[in-house]
Amino acid sequence: MKQRIAHIALVVRDYDEAIEFYTKKLDFSLVEDTRIDEGKRWVLVAPPGARECALLLAQAANEKQLASVGNQTGGRVFLFLFTDDFWRDYEKMRGRGIRFVRPPREEVYGTVAVFEDLYGNLWDLLAPKGPEKNNFPI
Repeated sequence: MKQRIAHIALVVRDYDEAIEFYTKKLDFSLVEDTRIDEGKRWVLVAPPGARECALLLAQAANEKQLASVGNQTGGRVFLFLFTDDFWRDYEKMRGRGIRFVRPPREEVYGTVAVFEDLYGNLWDLLAPKGPEKNNFPI
């Protein structure tokens, strides 16, 4: 049997502002932007070099969904952005106004810092080391 996680839905306030953030601030690629109906689009963005998984930007369709924008995990780190050069990406992101809520630190698993996306979701920027690095083909 073979399975994989293809997409992770990220509830956003607005498709276009989310696309702008992910493509301009984080250098993600816009993989797909297809209109499904008047108010719904299939929007996929992915980091450079990503092969396995993309974010599905899902615009909030009601008040309950809107309330979860920026807090899909109750304040915990939600997503993990692996990098092959932590300091390059950290400095570039800071220069583009990305807010880091926890400073860089060395951990047994790699160099890591926590940042917020445009809605306040928490992400780890992580340069892995050890066995994890060997499973990270960049």
